[in-house]
Amino acid sequence: MSTVDLHAEAGLAADLVRDAARLAARIRSGGLEVETKANASDLVTQADTAAERLVVERLREARPHDSIVGEEGADQVGTSGRTWVIDPVDGTYNFARGSDWWCSALALRDEDDVLLGAVHHAATDRTWVGGPEVPTTVDGVRLDPIRDLPRESRCATTYLHPPFFGTEVGDAFARALGQVGTLRMLGSASMDLTAICEGRWDVLFQHSAPDWDRLPGAALVRGLGGDSRVVAAGGVDWTVTGAPGAVSDVVAALAAG
Repeated sequence: MSTVDLHAEAGLAADLVRDAARLAARIRSGGLEVETKANASDLVTQADTAAERLVVERLREARPHDSIVGEEGADQVGTSGRTWVIDPVDGTYNFARGSDWWCSALALRDEDDVLLGAVHHAATDRTWVGGPEVPTTVDGVRLDPIRDLPRESRCATTYLHPPFFGTEVGDAFARALGQVGTLRMLGSASMDLTAICEGRWDVLFQHSAPDWDRLPGAALVRGLGGDSRVVAAGGVDWTVTGAPGAVSDVVAALAAG
């Protein structure tokens, strides 16, 4: 796909995440119906499903030959070799509890790699879009390249649920922490990665991340010269995304087990 084509797709993706997030925010203002999925921290609301439905309907009209995969069950098989990956509300636990650290996120990938990502943060009405061949912008303004900091100055954004403490997964997590100076646990991977794009944090590592949590923000980070890799450790796969040096050190620490 040419860069010109990608810029057109980036515009579509930005419109979709903006409209999805604004819809979710309107629904939240009227009251939420919250259901539990896999565990007490894995939630879904009527805003998640409505926002995903909006994106799917628009994509089916605009890109009928593309595949679609969504966190809330969307699954359309296309013929183009491209797939749109939808996270209608990334950070649903935060969303349901009244926090503003949530977003709507979207990625476009082909059979080889992610092409672009888009994220809209409803609380600030800001939209990030970019990818490996599309320099990342926020509201159309190009961001500075991601810079590497010394290990002791790095901030990781991540989380680990308490049931994993004291397990092989927890041991891998502890090894990764040795490569940073501090950490924050905020609960929305795509929002965390927009913060890395803006230099507030430096690296994200998270285990068992599905494509809708992993790809939108990874595309944005790579659009600024950052790196994103997947490594097995503790019996699970970890996604590691951020400044290249930090990613390399965290991947090595995870793999050392």
